[in-house]
Amino acid sequence: MASVTSLSDSVQQHLASALSATLPEAAGADPLLRRSDRADFQANGILALAKKAKANPRELAAQVVGRVATDGVIKDVEVSGPGFLNITIADRAIVENLAARYADETGRLGVPAAANPGTTVIDYAQPNVAKEMHVGHLRSAVIGDSVVQLLEFTGETVVRRHHIGDWGTQFGMLIQYLDEHPHELDHKASAEDTAASGEEAMSNLDRLYKAARVLFDSDEEFKTRARRRVVDLQAGDPHTLATWQKFVDESKIYFFSVFEKLDMEVRDADIVGESGYNDMLAETCRLLEESGVAVRSEGALCVFFDDIKGPDGNPVPLIVQKSDGGYGYAATDLSAIRDRVFNLKANTLLYVVDARQALHFRMVFETARRAGWLDEDVTAVQLAFGTVLGKDGKPFKTRAGETVKLQDLLDEAVERATAVVRDKAEKVGLTEQEITENGRYVGIGAVKYADLSTSAVRDYKFDLDQMVSLNGDTSVYLQYAYARIQSILRKAGEARPAAHPELELAPAERALGLHLDQFAETVLEVAASYEPHKLAAYLYQLASHLTTFYDQCQVLSADNPAEVVENRLFLVDLTARTLHQGMALLGIRTPERL
Repeated sequence: MASVTSLSDSVQQHLASALSATLPEAAGADPLLRRSDRADFQANGILALAKKAKANPRELAAQVVGRVATDGVIKDVEVSGPGFLNITIADRAIVENLAARYADETGRLGVPAAANPGTTVIDYAQPNVAKEMHVGHLRSAVIGDSVVQLLEFTGETVVRRHHIGDWGTQFGMLIQYLDEHPHELDHKASAEDTAASGEEAMSNLDRLYKAARVLFDSDEEFKTRARRRVVDLQAGDPHTLATWQKFVDESKIYFFSVFEKLDMEVRDADIVGESGYNDMLAETCRLLEESGVAVRSEGALCVFFDDIKGPDGNPVPLIVQKSDGGYGYAATDLSAIRDRVFNLKANTLLYVVDARQALHFRMVFETARRAGWLDEDVTAVQLAFGTVLGKDGKPFKTRAGETVKLQDLLDEAVERATAVVRDKAEKVGLTEQEITENGRYVGIGAVKYADLSTSAVRDYKFDLDQMVSLNGDTSVYLQYAYARIQSILRKAGEARPAAHPELELAPAERALGLHLDQFAETVLEVAASYEPHKLAAYLYQLASHLTTFYDQCQVLSADNPAEVVENRLFLVDLTARTLHQGMALLGIRTPERL
């Protein structure tokens, strides 16, 4: 099925033709079309063109109107104000356009693929081995997963990378501590492959890590032994490596259980942690030093930047290799860039990483550019995100002042959502199994939507009461909108959804129809700019249009002629499909009954 041209694209083409026919030098000019309260669309581009051509904008607008072809799409064009064009679409064109989307057998609702798809390597959801995941890990996972869905939907080849923290000083410290205190690991979970054992093993490792850190910070001799152990690890000492591998395996069981709770697919092959680039580090340093991109300074291998200075006015370098020969994060990140560009053939490198790391990535990307690993054919982007705050507007902590465990947070969200679902369950006739399943979808959906409906760069308040509310801009509101349509479709009996382009549309039907038609351009725009919050805003507006439509247009009324009932069923069914597809691109489920 070919993609469907949206009504705004159609109008854009009509206006562009009329513009170049009126003013040949305006060929290719943008009519600046947008949705309007005064008509279906408004075009504002004539003002700038008239200024350039030293013409009267209203007169030029009137000439353009005279040349607009009305071939069934545009019903009316009129000049407004100083030279704006107000455009009204024909009812028939709205219904026919939506019918083409409805008939798309691929299920894509007529959404085209992106014009020039390439290969994107996306680095997201980066937990640390031997440490429990906390609320700070939520955003990278949720935003990254949604961007993956969006890019794949638009035809991009996406390579997922989970750059887990599984290498470096902390492992020398942890392995050394365990060697010296073996009895502390006795009460580990015995069932190896269950989620419960993953949680227990991780809780154990987390406790050991904290104990090792206290000793490391207070005992210089232990610190020296731990650092020697890091060298053993990097050199591939069998005993050290075996212990390290055990930590990684246990941590992965735990990671998978958390990602499963988040209703996210994380595959083992996509987990390439810091250790995965270990064999490339020496060569990365050699290439940087030989090319003069990095220089030795006080024994360390550094890259300097004219515009990056510390508070004292001295340059702040990117340290690729420390003076003791150890490698920092920069060496790993630069090696990962080499791998992603030359082996994975990426056109785009996308990093979903906390905004506080912006300076680090700016330095890393600039270094890679100087080295020639990033060029005009490869773009590197940090999709930076803000902090999750508590209701008090401060970084989210437990009452004891500790970071909130992600698992506890998700469990509580599901618990709250299940109570909301149970409250209405009797009315809908849900089974206990459906209550449990829907509670999970509503709870996890609520957490994801709260995150995704906020622009990534902004901080947001984590307020579970608000998240699982049926009112306002929440995923529950959208899920109920979807379930309500399914209920209407079940009650429709003999009546079936069918498009009737010959009917005149009520204002609420037109508003809903025009908004449905914007789905395709919204998805492509959101995927290109990596801004899922704009898709969330579109879906919330769609559900709001649906609410107005219900208030003003009865769907299953015995007073309505059969074709009106069928046309309204068609409109709500296409709305449901659009909600379902849009929510799926945010990584959120839409239960059939709620």
